[in-house]
Amino acid sequence: MLQKYDLINSALVSTPRSDSAIHIYSNPTAEERKHLIASLNLDQHSLSSALDPDEISRVEFKPDLTFMVWKRPENYTFTGEVRFNVSSIGLVLTTDRLVIILAEDTSLFNEQYAHRMENQLDIVLNVLSQTTRHFLEHLKVIKQISREIQQKINTALENEYLIQMFSLGESLTYYLNAISSNAAVIAKLRGNIDRMKLSAQQTEFLDDILIENSQCYKQAEIYSNVLSGLMDARGTLVNNNMNVILKNLTIINTIFLPLNLIASIGGMSEFSFMTKGVDWRVSYAIFGIAMIALGCFTAMIISRFGGWQKKRKLA
Repeated sequence: MLQKYDLINSALVSTPRSDSAIHIYSNPTAEERKHLIASLNLDQHSLSSALDPDEISRVEFKPDLTFMVWKRPENYTFTGEVRFNVSSIGLVLTTDRLVIILAEDTSLFNEQYAHRMENQLDIVLNVLSQTTRHFLEHLKVIKQISREIQQKINTALENEYLIQMFSLGESLTYYLNAISSNAAVIAKLRGNIDRMKLSAQQTEFLDDILIENSQCYKQAEIYSNVLSGLMDARGTLVNNNMNVILKNLTIINTIFLPLNLIASIGGMSEFSFMTKGVDWRVSYAIFGIAMIALGCFTAMIISRFGGWQKKRKLA
């Protein structure tokens, strides 16, 4: 889908004009992709890179345009699994037009801009800034969700919450990779100020974006390290909770086992009927000796079987 905008009084205004200054392609069709390749002199690989969520951020300077692949966090939606994904966007800046290529139909701009927009380059810088702040907002949400999951793990024994923590850790890994590759793009832009024809204000704004991106990376790295340590600790905690429950069940079973044995022996009316011709003290004494002998024999078999298994593993 193609959306056209013009920059009027430092604001983006939708327009039907074909020669508008800003074109935004959301999930472009096959015809729109052919048009992009033909009109912008892009190759198929560059266009596919802009739509590939696994593509690494990069910037290419060509004589007639600047092509950039930039990483951005996807809008978070909870569908039963805690996961934060990263997608790619393509930015093509020519002398008179800015073309933005998105893999999905999403709102790229909001009403609050960090920098006043006077030309297409200002729009590019605002996109970079908003993306960095979007990452920071998601990191705050990840921190909040992590705390809620930790509280649930303290009282639960299921693997559900541990799996959610693993998903958060995986999302943070993807975030770290995306933020790091974005930093490389910003550094390259900073090193090509003359080629990009950045003004003093734009250069200062780019420096601010670089600082924010660096702080965002550090914050994501800290959250990732903390979450990794917590996952190990919480796994140990779950095992400890299970051991405590098993210990309590073993104590209860130990208390009731002698009572069950006495009740079982005392209630053997069939055995008393079968040995009615024998003194009950003799018959029950023989029964008790036979039970003890059977228990000792079973223990011996189990002990030998366990020792054999251990030797087999060592071999």
